Amino acid sequence: MGFLDGVFGTKEKKQTDEETYMKLDLQSYEGSLGETSPATMYVKIASVSDIKECPRIKDEIYNGNIVIVDITKLKLDKMMFDRVMGDLRAVARDVNGDIIGLGDQRYVIIVPTGVRISREKICG
Repeated sequence: MGFLDGVFGTKEKKQTDEETYMKLDLQSYEGSLGETSPATMYVKIASVSDIKECPRIKDEIYNGNIVIVDITKLKLDKMMFDRVMGDLRAVARDVNGDIIGLGDQRYVIIVPTGVRISREKICG
């Protein structure tokens, strides 16, 4: 490296972000998870827009699974929102579980017996 290289820089190619970071193949990772033994509890995702969809969510809670429910569509109808939320609160109370709103009240997390949701943030 000469004096001019220090002033003008070298002609070495700088690494881009694509070269710096390793690409992950998440599909092969997800496939390998299911090959072990079945889980005792699952985290299920649901989106609800009507009271008719609540029985399926309630079944998952009664089966001991955690359910994250997107309630964004319910915000348009106050009466339907109150009915669905009352139904979800009742199932959480019935199984001695817990329920909490999350993300500016766009999501609700319902957990079964033996699981409690902390109201304290870890960070942020």
